Amino acid sequence: MSEQAPLPGSGIKILTATWHDLRELYQLEKLCFQVDAWPILDILGVLTLPQVLRLKAVDDHKMVGFIAADLRRMQKVAWIATFAVLPEYRKTGIGSALLETCESQINLPWIRLSVRQSNQSAIQLYQKHSYQQIDIWRAYYKGGDDGLIFEKNLH
Repeated sequence: MSEQAPLPGSGIKILTATWHDLRELYQLEKLCFQVDAWPILDILGVLTLPQVLRLKAVDDHKMVGFIAADLRRMQKVAWIATFAVLPEYRKTGIGSALLETCESQINLPWIRLSVRQSNQSAIQLYQKHSYQQIDIWRAYYKGGDDGLIFEKNLH
């Protein structure tokens, strides 16, 4: 299991997530995404499929953040499948720590993700980490929100 303390002195650790985290991740998804939360079977898939890199941020044995990247080696790209931090832990560096740890473990030239056009705090986080918008998927999200596609060259 990989372990890294992203925020010195905080007690928060970045760990590899497993299927044992199913219930906690399901609750995190519902809290963070409401209408866009994944169904339980999709969460089980992200926690068990072999081509998925999955990391969780833990504070005192509680999952406070999660990121999963679908490693598409044939296409030389990883797609961030889901990325969430509990609202009370946002703006503390946990999102940056999860993103940077994920990027460091990917070993592919490109990483991409989609984000709701209305999610300005997430967009600012991605831009801070050198992601560039490359496309728009019209009415991609429930309710008709557009999805902005961001990409970053990792090499």
